[in-house]
Amino acid sequence: MEHRRLGRSGLSVSEIAYGNWLTHGDQIERDQAFSCVRAALDSGITTFDTADVYAGTKAEVVLGEALAGIRRESYELCTKVFWPTGPGPNDRGLGRKHLIESCHASLRRLRTDHLDLYQAHRYDPTVPLEETLRAFDDLVRAGKVLYVGVSEWSAAQISDAVRIAAQAGYDQIISNQPQYSMLWRTIEADVIPTSRAAGIAQIVWSPVAQGVLTGKYLPGAPLPDDTRATSGSGSGAIRRLLRDEVLARVQDLLPVAADVGLSPAQLAVAWVLQNDNVASAIIGASRPEQVHENVKASGVTLDPEILARIDAVLDDVVVTDPDAV
Repeated sequence: MEHRRLGRSGLSVSEIAYGNWLTHGDQIERDQAFSCVRAALDSGITTFDTADVYAGTKAEVVLGEALAGIRRESYELCTKVFWPTGPGPNDRGLGRKHLIESCHASLRRLRTDHLDLYQAHRYDPTVPLEETLRAFDDLVRAGKVLYVGVSEWSAAQISDAVRIAAQAGYDQIISNQPQYSMLWRTIEADVIPTSRAAGIAQIVWSPVAQGVLTGKYLPGAPLPDDTRATSGSGSGAIRRLLRDEVLARVQDLLPVAADVGLSPAQLAVAWVLQNDNVASAIIGASRPEQVHENVKASGVTLDPEILARIDAVLDDVVVTDPDAV
C-alpha cells in the first residue's frame, strides 16, 4: 500500500481508504463488517472514513467497535458533520452548537479521544462561514481534531474558507471529499485547480461509480439482486448512471482493463489515483474479497495511451456538470 501526503499538511493517508457509507450498520451484518475492516488493515489500509449520519449514527458505532484494540497511532480516522442526527433544529448544519456536540458524539461512538480529520459534510449557507471555521479551529486547539476538511464544496466555497481562515488565523482546511470517477468528473474544471493552489487534496468517494464501473450491470438486462442498485439505501445514488448508453460503454472498458492486467474495479480506482491532486480513493465493501481486490490498484501507473483509450471509450457519457443527469 502506497501513502500520500494530504495536501500541504504533514498527514499521510493510504492511497486506498476504507469507507462505510452504505455498509456498516445497514447492508451487512456486524461480523461481516468486522471482517471487512480486518481485511482493510491486513491489506495495508490505514485511512478509515465514515460520517455521523451514516446508518443513523450506527456506522460510526460499528467502525469504532471494529477498530477497538488496534494501536490508535497506526491508522487515520476521518468522520463528517452536517446532516441531521436528531429531530431538533440544532441537530443539523454547521452551526457551532451542532458542530461541537456532533464531534463529541462521534468521539464516543468511535471510541477515541481524537479525530485525525473532521470534515464538513456539505456547505451550510445558513451559517456564517466564520462561525463554522472558528468552531473547527477550537476543536483543533482542544486536541479533539487534528486536521479539518470539507466534502462536496464548490471551488468558490473552498476559496472563501481559505481566505477567511488565513485572515483570522484559523486552522486551514487540508482536504475536500468529492465524488470522482471515470464517469463523474465535475471537479476537474474548477475544484481541483482551486484546491491545488490552496494546498488542498482530494479524498474521493465512489471511484467505481457505485459499482457501475465493475461491469456487472449490463445494458438492457435486469439489475442483479443483492447489489447497491437494488438496495433501498444505495439505489438513489447509482440510478442516474444506470442508463444503457453508459452501461454499454463500461462494457467496452473491459478489454482495456484486461490489457493492463487489472480487473475493471482496479482500473477504475487506479484511474482516479493518476490525478496528482487525489490523495486517496475511498472504497466500500460488503465482503473481504472486495477489499483485497481493490487495494491492488495502489501503486499502479497507467500509461498515457491507456488513459487516452479510456477517454475515447467514455467520450460523451462522462458527467462534467452535476445538473446534467
